[in-house]
This record gives sequence, structure tokens and C-alpha cells, in this order.
Amino acid sequence: MAQYLLRRLLIAIPSLLGISVILFTVLALAPGDPFEELATNPAIPPEVRLALRASLGIDDPVHIRYFRWLTSMLQGEWGFSFVSRVDVDQLILQRLPVTLVVIGLSQVLALAIALPVGIMAATRPYSIFDQVANTLAFVGFSLPTFFTGLLLIMLFSIHLDWLPFVYRAQIDATGWQWWWEHIKQSIMPIAVLGLFQGAAWTRFVRSAVLDVVRLDYVTTARAKGIPERRVINRHVVRNALIPVVTLVALQMPAVFGGAIVTEQIFRVPGIGSLLISAVLANDTPVIMAVTFVFACLVIFFNLLADVIYGWLDPRISYS
Repeated sequence: MAQYLLRRLLIAIPSLLGISVILFTVLALAPGDPFEELATNPAIPPEVRLALRASLGIDDPVHIRYFRWLTSMLQGEWGFSFVSRVDVDQLILQRLPVTLVVIGLSQVLALAIALPVGIMAATRPYSIFDQVANTLAFVGFSLPTFFTGLLLIMLFSIHLDWLPFVYRAQIDATGWQWWWEHIKQSIMPIAVLGLFQGAAWTRFVRSAVLDVVRLDYVTTARAKGIPERRVINRHVVRNALIPVVTLVALQMPAVFGGAIVTEQIFRVPGIGSLLISAVLANDTPVIMAVTFVFACLVIFFNLLADVIYGWLDPRISYS
């Protein structure tokens, strides 16, 4: 296992380098100038603007700027935000925990919905429960997250006044009250992402379980008199989860993309909202760092999925 993990990490290094080259080149060739505001400000002399651009290397060739950025990244220096006037690593470390908590809990909610509902629907095909679950699943993943987010805000924030629709990072409370306020303002963002993913995964779990239920070894286990619950739990579910793990890992980029939209709706102070504000302000160092962090997280989750494969299917060898 250790050799396999080391081998995968070595493979991830050129992948991350390739991603960084593409991202940096696209951002460097994109229209716009982070110092456009300074250029239109008559209070700043032209020589000051030119000196500032020269000090930051804005007008250098793309490959020189990239190698300068890569060297700084390897030394732990992620750059300096043109807008916030703060180091980029500080901005990301301030917002990354919120994003990971929201995304992590939403995926737990999605799996808590998809696994039992999908398994029950597959073991009772074409029943009333199966038809209702399929209908709700189709409705769930057909509605975009920004639409369901607005619906939840109108229902629970405006009409019922139960939950706040704006996420506040600073809460004037202590103890259990502090925790309760954070939980209340996290419910709707987590529910929006979790219900959307849960609806999509329910259909996939149902299909995977149906494929395994029809296999010969499941029929043999039933013929031996093994209880139905044990057949489902030990012989069906474990093998059906292997393609589900693949789906969860491959959909992580879409999950982070949906989180960006959801964070904007509920004003969640995560790296998704940081990325949107950086794009609007043409803050290139922040855009580059946030997208690179997203790429690292996606590669990490794919590596985690490969490790889970070995636990679900002992036939997989890591030698």
C-alpha cells in the first residue's frame, strides 16, 4: 500500500505541473489588467504605475512569470493579492475550512440519502417506493442549485423566518449559542448541495445494486438459506459500491463548481466566493492559487477513491 501511494503521488506531480502551466497561461493571455484602476486614477503618476508593474513583473514574458511563480510556490510564497493587499495563502487559509466543512457535510448528507434510498429501491424494483424515489430523484437533479437555494431562502428565511440566508463568519456569541448559530446558517447551503448530489447518486446506486442482485453468486447465497438482509449487506452492497466510489471521485470537480455557486447565493465566506470576487477584480494571484487548490483537492479525492477500492474489493492488488 505504501509503495502504491508513493507511486500515485509521484504521478500526481506532473499532473499538477501540467494543470498549473495551463492555468497560468490562460490567465496570462486573458484580457484585462489588474492595474486598470491605477491607470485611470489621475492622482497616481505614470512613473509610479510603471515602477509598480516592473516590481511585480507584470510585463515580463509568460514563461518567465510562470517559473517565478512556481519557484515562489515551492518556497511557500503564494503571492500577494492586488485587491486585498494580503498574502494569498492567508486568504485561502482563512476561507478553506468553511468550504471543506460545507462540501464535506453536504457529501455526507448526499450519501446518507443515496445509499439507503437507492438500495431499498433496487431491492423492491417497480414498487410504489421505487417509483416515488425515482420521481423525486429526477426532480432533485433536474433543478439547479441556484434555483433550489432561492426556494429555500424564500421558504425558510423570508416566509418562516427560521434560518438566516446570509452566512456570517463573525458571530457575537460563545459556547453552545455560537455553535447553534453556525449550524443554523450552514443548514441551507449544505442541504442545497447534499440534496442535488443525493438525487443524482440515488439513481446510480439503484442501477449498481440492480446489476449485482441479478448475478449468480447472489442467487447461490439465497439458495443456501442465508437471510435476505445478510445477502444484501454482505454480498450485494459491498460490490455495488465499487462503481459508486468511482462516480463520487469523478464528480468532485462538479461538486466544487456547485459549491462556488452556492457560496455566492448564501454569501458563504469560502474559497468559492473568494474566486468569484478575484475574477471580477482580475486579481490574478488569487485566481491562480484558488484554482490550483481546487486541482489539488480533486487529485486527493481521486487518490482516496483508489484506496477505498482496495477495502471494498480485496481482489484489487496494490503491488
